[in-house]
Amino acid sequence: MITTLTTFNLPEAITVDEVREIFRNTSSRYQGMPGLLRKQYVVSEDGKVAGGIYLWKTRADAEALHTEEWRQLVRSKYLTDPSVIYFETPVVVDNVTGEIQMV
Repeated sequence: MITTLTTFNLPEAITVDEVREIFRNTSSRYQGMPGLLRKQYVVSEDGKVAGGIYLWKTRADAEALHTEEWRQLVRSKYLTDPSVIYFETPVVVDNVTGEIQMV
Protein backbone atom coordinates (compact mmCIF):
# COMPACT_ATOMS: atom_id res chain seq x y z
CA MET A 1 0.00 0.00 0.00
CA ILE A 2 0.99 3.60 -0.58
CA THR A 3 0.11 6.68 1.44
CA THR A 4 0.37 10.09 -0.14
CA LEU A 5 0.46 13.36 1.73
CA THR A 6 -0.53 16.33 -0.38
CA THR A 7 -0.27 19.87 0.93
CA PHE A 8 -0.59 23.37 -0.39
CA ASN A 9 -0.12 26.76 1.21
CA LEU A 10 -3.24 28.90 1.04
CA PRO A 11 -3.04 32.55 -0.04
CA GLU A 12 -5.14 33.48 3.00
CA ALA A 13 -5.95 31.59 6.19
CA ILE A 14 -9.24 29.71 6.11
CA THR A 15 -11.51 28.45 8.89
CA VAL A 16 -12.43 24.81 9.39
CA ASP A 17 -16.04 25.61 8.48
CA GLU A 18 -14.97 27.29 5.23
CA VAL A 19 -12.64 24.47 4.23
CA ARG A 20 -15.22 21.84 5.18
CA GLU A 21 -17.65 23.35 2.65
CA ILE A 22 -14.99 23.57 -0.08
CA PHE A 23 -13.85 19.98 0.47
CA ARG A 24 -17.41 18.67 0.73
CA ASN A 25 -18.00 20.01 -2.77
CA THR A 26 -15.03 18.06 -4.18
CA SER A 27 -15.32 14.87 -2.14
CA SER A 28 -17.66 12.99 -4.49
CA ARG A 29 -15.01 12.99 -7.23
CA TYR A 30 -12.97 10.56 -5.10
CA GLN A 31 -15.75 8.03 -4.51
CA GLY A 32 -15.11 4.89 -6.51
CA MET A 33 -11.71 6.13 -7.71
CA PRO A 34 -9.66 3.10 -8.82
CA GLY A 35 -7.15 2.03 -6.17
CA LEU A 36 -8.14 4.66 -3.60
CA LEU A 37 -8.98 3.08 -0.27
CA ARG A 38 -9.43 6.22 1.81
CA LYS A 39 -8.94 9.97 1.61
CA GLN A 40 -8.80 12.35 4.52
CA TYR A 41 -8.92 16.08 3.91
CA VAL A 42 -6.74 18.13 6.26
CA VAL A 43 -6.21 21.76 7.22
CA SER A 44 -3.61 23.13 9.63
CA GLU A 45 -4.76 24.65 12.91
CA ASP A 46 -3.79 28.13 11.69
CA GLY A 47 -5.76 27.63 8.45
CA LYS A 48 -2.77 28.40 6.22
CA VAL A 49 -2.06 24.91 4.86
CA ALA A 50 -4.54 22.38 3.49
CA GLY A 51 -4.32 19.08 1.69
CA GLY A 52 -5.12 15.40 1.84
CA ILE A 53 -3.90 12.09 3.13
CA TYR A 54 -4.66 9.24 0.74
CA LEU A 55 -4.33 5.49 1.19
CA TRP A 56 -3.82 3.68 -2.13
CA LYS A 57 -3.53 0.07 -3.24
CA THR A 58 -0.47 0.88 -5.40
CA ARG A 59 1.80 3.75 -6.31
CA ALA A 60 0.53 3.54 -9.89
CA ASP A 61 -2.98 4.22 -8.59
CA ALA A 62 -1.70 7.28 -6.71
CA GLU A 63 0.26 8.57 -9.67
CA ALA A 64 -2.85 8.24 -11.84
CA LEU A 65 -4.41 11.02 -9.74
CA HIS A 66 -1.40 13.23 -9.06
CA THR A 67 -0.82 14.23 -12.67
CA GLU A 68 0.11 17.60 -14.13
CA GLU A 69 -3.60 18.13 -14.84
CA TRP A 70 -4.36 17.62 -11.11
CA ARG A 71 -1.53 20.01 -10.16
CA GLN A 72 -2.95 22.63 -12.54
CA LEU A 73 -6.40 22.22 -10.95
CA VAL A 74 -4.90 22.86 -7.51
CA ARG A 75 -2.98 25.86 -8.85
CA SER A 76 -6.09 27.40 -10.39
CA LYS A 77 -8.29 26.77 -7.35
CA TYR A 78 -5.87 27.67 -4.54
CA LEU A 79 -3.29 29.86 -6.36
CA THR A 80 -0.38 27.72 -5.20
CA ASP A 81 1.62 24.66 -6.19
CA PRO A 82 0.81 21.42 -4.36
CA SER A 83 3.38 19.18 -2.74
CA VAL A 84 3.02 15.38 -2.97
CA ILE A 85 5.03 12.94 -0.87
CA TYR A 86 4.74 9.17 -1.37
CA PHE A 87 5.16 6.76 1.56
CA GLU A 88 5.27 2.96 1.66
CA THR A 89 2.61 1.76 4.11
CA PRO A 90 3.73 -1.60 5.54
CA VAL A 91 1.29 -1.77 8.49
CA VAL A 92 -2.18 -0.30 8.99
CA VAL A 93 -3.85 -0.22 12.44
CA ASP A 94 -7.63 0.17 12.09
CA ASN A 95 -9.27 0.84 15.44
CA VAL A 96 -12.73 0.98 13.86
CA THR A 97 -12.60 -2.63 12.66
CA GLY A 98 -10.10 -3.79 15.26
CA GLU A 99 -7.77 -5.03 12.54
CA ILE A 100 -4.05 -4.75 12.02
CA GLN A 101 -3.07 -5.21 8.37
CA MET A 102 0.45 -6.24 7.44
CA VAL A 103 0.74 -5.10 3.86
